Amino acid sequence: MATKISEIRELSVEELTNRLRDLKQESLNLRLQQATGQLENTARIKEVRREVARVNTVLTELRNKAEQ
Repeated sequence: MATKISEIRELSVEELTNRLRDLKQESLNLRLQQATGQLENTARIKEVRREVARVNTVLTELRNKAEQ
């Protein structure tokens, strides 16, 4: 269920920051589940981490474009 980079690029800066906050919260929840032995889909941790990286990449691109 990972979001493609093209879909992320269509979002506004506010939507991206909200998405990033939600992903970080999900990442925390997944880590807590893993620590307590309740996590069933361990691959989701990797998916969330990569999606956070995608969102951060697009935010950086937008900031660099705004500075020019």
